[in-house]
Amino acid sequence: GNKGFFVLARKSRSCAEAYIWYVAQASPKIDTARAEKDRFRGKGPDLLEEALCSLRIRPPNQKITKTSRPELTPVRTPRKRRHKMSLTAAMDTGVSGLMANSEAISVIGNNLANINTVGFKMGRTIFSDLLSSQISNGQIGRGTQIQAVQNMFNQGSLLNTGSSTDVAIEGDGMFVLQDPVSTARYYSRAGSFSFDKDNYLTNPDGYQVVGFGIANNTSNGVLGAISLADYTTAAPNATTAITLSLNLDDTEEVPTATWDPTAAGFNPITASNFSASVPVYDAQGNASQLSLYFRKTADDAWSVYDYDGTTYSSAAVGALTFNADGSLAGGSPITSSTGLSVDITGTTQYAMTSATNAQSQDGHGAGTLVKISVDENGYVNALYSNSNTQRIAQIALAKFPSLQGLDKMGGSLYAETVESGVAIIDPSNLSSNKIASNSLEQSNVDMAEQLVQMITTQRAYTANSKTITAADQLLQDTLSIIR
Repeated sequence: GNKGFFVLARKSRSCAEAYIWYVAQASPKIDTARAEKDRFRGKGPDLLEEALCSLRIRPPNQKITKTSRPELTPVRTPRKRRHKMSLTAAMDTGVSGLMANSEAISVIGNNLANINTVGFKMGRTIFSDLLSSQISNGQIGRGTQIQAVQNMFNQGSLLNTGSSTDVAIEGDGMFVLQDPVSTARYYSRAGSFSFDKDNYLTNPDGYQVVGFGIANNTSNGVLGAISLADYTTAAPNATTAITLSLNLDDTEEVPTATWDPTAAGFNPITASNFSASVPVYDAQGNASQLSLYFRKTADDAWSVYDYDGTTYSSAAVGALTFNADGSLAGGSPITSSTGLSVDITGTTQYAMTSATNAQSQDGHGAGTLVKISVDENGYVNALYSNSNTQRIAQIALAKFPSLQGLDKMGGSLYAETVESGVAIIDPSNLSSNKIASNSLEQSNVDMAEQLVQMITTQRAYTANSKTITAADQLLQDTLSIIR
């Protein structure tokens, strides 16, 4: 027909672009066909059939005979579209500035609103220009847009608190938290933690803190929620060994009273020169005292007897000898009548008052939990009433290839995304990060900086509104021409 069009496809480097050619007929009013390449740019040659349908063009299987083929006059190869700027476009440019700067004000307002939020990382607005329009001798910009809002993960200052479960990170790590129901994992810099009614270490919203288990007093690399359920009490430990360091007075005389527990009126104090008592524990945690009595038998020679709380040993359980310089020559260790090994290495015989210099034993009774502490390596330690300390977990830290790619979830939580990369959770992360106990990381928002940015953004908003006002006045002037 007189108004039919052919569609030709030309394959370029990256796409196939559709070009429309018109049929030259008698009517001089047929406008030159324009290429709709913008519509199909980058969509590939497989969409040419769609182009044919949308333009209501003869389907490709319909043949055109030689006799019926019209004479074709090709349109010049389409050039980059040249756009004539208008006052309306100027208004649109101003509107883009208003919209972008209003969003920037929102970012600044959010930063200031969270200036006291624990672990908050401020955002900054990144602007970019919109695609410029071509005119006869150059390009004119079409305005601006927000390219991205970036989270700034620089270190915040630390605030000392009175809670041992408040912790802060010095480094680029993130705390690992999990939903107690779905076990979905989230990440945070806010370390305001406490133990809930079920003995789990949680944040204020109830998300459980994830850590590594303990084996042989070090991290075993197995992740799980940190819980005190199995650590509220400390089991007793029976005493198996004792260590004593004494000085026995070289000037002492051999006692006149004999050591005979069966004798009437037996007094262990008069039958010995010195005694020392050590607390010991049985397998149930029952405490008792083991008393050792040292009796001088000759120069540089001493016998040792004991009392286990019910019975005095009738025979010596040990014999000590000393060198001329007062050092111990032999007799260590001693085996008590109850079978305990007593190491007295370091005991001396000097011409000074007999005294106990140091003593220890490896047992303890049952204990109840008194306090929780966290060290710089993230180990959570439980202190019990029996003075025993036990590691119960190590707080896990996560690292990401790109912190900027994390998705904010609210509640000081972040979620992993494709842009952030997969979380790296490993005990080795603690080597490049330190945990500060009794501390919280404050927001890294600089109030003075944000107020200055607010003034700048406000001025930019006002300036863009002037662009719209000026364009409107020009339109009014144009309309007044025809009056």
